Amino acid sequence: GRKVKKIMVGTNLTSVVEFILLGFSDLHNFQGFLFGIFLIIYVSILIGNGLIILVTKVFRALHTPMYFFFGNFSFLEICYTSVTLPNILTNLWTHDRSISFLTCAIQLCFLLILGSTECLLLTVMAYDHYVTICKPLYYPLIMSHKVCVQLVVGSWTTGIPVMIGQTYHVFSLPFCDSNKLDDVFCDIFPLLKLACSDISVIEFSVYVVAVLFVMTPFILIIRSYVKIITTILKLPSNTGKYKAFSTCSSHLIVVILFFGSATITYSRPKSNNSGRTDKILSLLYTIVTPMFNPMIYSLRNKDIIEALKKLLQWLGSSSI
Repeated sequence: GRKVKKIMVGTNLTSVVEFILLGFSDLHNFQGFLFGIFLIIYVSILIGNGLIILVTKVFRALHTPMYFFFGNFSFLEICYTSVTLPNILTNLWTHDRSISFLTCAIQLCFLLILGSTECLLLTVMAYDHYVTICKPLYYPLIMSHKVCVQLVVGSWTTGIPVMIGQTYHVFSLPFCDSNKLDDVFCDIFPLLKLACSDISVIEFSVYVVAVLFVMTPFILIIRSYVKIITTILKLPSNTGKYKAFSTCSSHLIVVILFFGSATITYSRPKSNNSGRTDKILSLLYTIVTPMFNPMIYSLRNKDIIEALKKLLQWLGSSSI
């Protein structure tokens, strides 16, 4: 196997210069197959989310707060998956699983920042649905363009200082003995397993941050939905009820997929042999959800389907 690159520091402490991402290295015969699958997933994420960004920008009918958030969310999904997927593809293609200390830190930092952005943006979208359904008359007042921009900027930036701090804490730990990360990308818990000092303070801070950026948004989303559902049930006509439900249902599916898999990953008891399951779960919320989001949103949304049809017709006619 590869030799572990380390630098001797002082007497008996060794400092890790690079990590080896074990990923799916145990599945020797499936490397090519996995490469194919991840490539298809990545391309479909880029195309699916790219199309949503395009139609929400190009078509005037979609210049509303809801689609402004959609477009931002799709852009976020492209960024979020681009932090891990190109690296996973390279590892599978070259069979070189090493990742430098700095690259690993940058990867974790971006994952955390974009992950917190995702939680906050999903909360903003739930709030938008809440105002649409529960306060329709005040909607233009409450969700003015300025407010929408502020909400999006807030979602993208709030987590930055916290997550940079979190990453700094993890990577200032002394790592010893092993540099083998049992994961497909650099994530907090696999890194903490390799640390050779007391990690209780950092573990505590991880949970505090999770409460702030995962649990709190989730509770706010649930609150919005409780109000939305009680309002919908009071609507007199069934068509009104159906229309209101279909507005929210796609967002709700995405919320359940994302928060569900993230929560299970982070709150599962960590046994020594849970590596494979953890890898699959972490792939769920970093890769699989972003792949399904454009499908979930566009298939349940008449406006986006219309816009996509127009776009395809336009592309078809201009290529003749």
